[in-house]
Amino acid sequence: MKLLKDILYKVSVNAVYGATNIEVTEIVFDSRKIQKGAVFVAQKGVSVDGHLYIEKAINLGATAIICEELPEERNDTITYVQVEDSNTTLAIIASNFYENPSKKLKLVGVTGTNGKTTIASLLYQLFTKAGYATGLLSTVKILVDTTEFKATHTTPDSVTINQYLSKMVAAGVEYCFMEVSSHGIHQKRTEGLEFTGGIFTNLSHDHLDYHNSFAEYRDVKKLFFDSLPKNAFALTNIDDKNGDIMLQNTKAKKRTYALKTLADYKAKIIEKSLSGTLLSVNGTEVWTKLIGTFNAYNLLAIIGTADELGLDKLEVLTIVSELESVSGRFEYIVSESGVIAIVDYAHTPDALKNVLETINDIRTDNEKLITVVGCGGDRDKTKRPKMAHLASQLSNQAIFTSDNPRTENPETILEEMEVGVLPENYKKTLTISDRRQAIKTACKFSESGDILLIAGKGHETYQEINGERFHFDDLEEVTQCFNLLKK
Repeated sequence: MKLLKDILYKVSVNAVYGATNIEVTEIVFDSRKIQKGAVFVAQKGVSVDGHLYIEKAINLGATAIICEELPEERNDTITYVQVEDSNTTLAIIASNFYENPSKKLKLVGVTGTNGKTTIASLLYQLFTKAGYATGLLSTVKILVDTTEFKATHTTPDSVTINQYLSKMVAAGVEYCFMEVSSHGIHQKRTEGLEFTGGIFTNLSHDHLDYHNSFAEYRDVKKLFFDSLPKNAFALTNIDDKNGDIMLQNTKAKKRTYALKTLADYKAKIIEKSLSGTLLSVNGTEVWTKLIGTFNAYNLLAIIGTADELGLDKLEVLTIVSELESVSGRFEYIVSESGVIAIVDYAHTPDALKNVLETINDIRTDNEKLITVVGCGGDRDKTKRPKMAHLASQLSNQAIFTSDNPRTENPETILEEMEVGVLPENYKKTLTISDRRQAIKTACKFSESGDILLIAGKGHETYQEINGERFHFDDLEEVTQCFNLLKK
């Protein structure tokens, strides 16, 4: 139990109607989850306005309402708190309610278009192997030391974040690594959290269905670094043209990593193959099981972060050589006939380009590269032709198929993808809307030594169609195809 007045600490309050010394059992922003004694925070969402559900929340047992706009008729037994911004308020009171857990451990946020999940997950691996109780808040999973919970969003809501951080503190976790999405920053979900450090990976075409422009998308990411305290560190990929922008107004200690530019953490790729990569990091060689240039950047971010957090440099490089790839990120299997199938989450033009170029760097001209790829429904449509262009340009054969069509017609999505294919690549493309059939067809096309890339869904174990989720796992599908083909 907490008193309302105590959780309102640091909140910008416009007006209060009723007592603030009332006991509060929980903080809720979804009126369907109200229990007796809860505080209901009415938010103006993208599609739903929580202010419409204030009366429902009261009827279900809410004793206090926090809102931007007061209802015309008020209940004398209920406390109403009018605030400037409900999203910011929710984040701050959630932190206060759970006794500000982010201050009791070292919290590092990872933001950028690509690489967030890999970097956060590998940092969890590294610090766990180094003997620390570690937490992870990622797209793939949430880990409180060794206890795993299912993840539903890249950046969870403010209440959920603080609930898990509180569990981490109780479990003795010292370090937590967290993905920070542009949606999460824009919707103020990370307000009230105290970060020890922030990592910027890169910025490319994504989420323009949500943000009005690329500049807005970039500036939202920058807000995260602008808000870091001076005792934190800001580590940025300086090879990315937006890397410098992230550091412009931050009060945090500025640190950089790069493959091409002078930086605090600099690497050179010495050797690369499907078994791994040999890197020279600040003059010291290290072998890693991770593959590709994009993973060299990810590893630099990990090494830099570990160094900024005070881990022994030699121990870090030793552990880096033991790190395993993250689920659905350049994850591969080899069939008995020698076909290599790679499953990767690449769902943006830049990520797809990185994976395709990595494969083409490693392979010789004797093997075919067959790519199966689709684009999600109800998302940024402008990247669809770009994805199709890259797949058809950089592969010997490209098969366009469904990803998560959501409420859109899969055939329409595929038609919008096909617009990006150049005339000289028409013969290299095939369209099969059924994803299972597309993967089967790609397997049948493959011969010994060929490389089959299945892109877009990675770790996801479902397909979302018309509001329903159906079990679908790319790795399972291609494994089954390989097993059937050998019979």
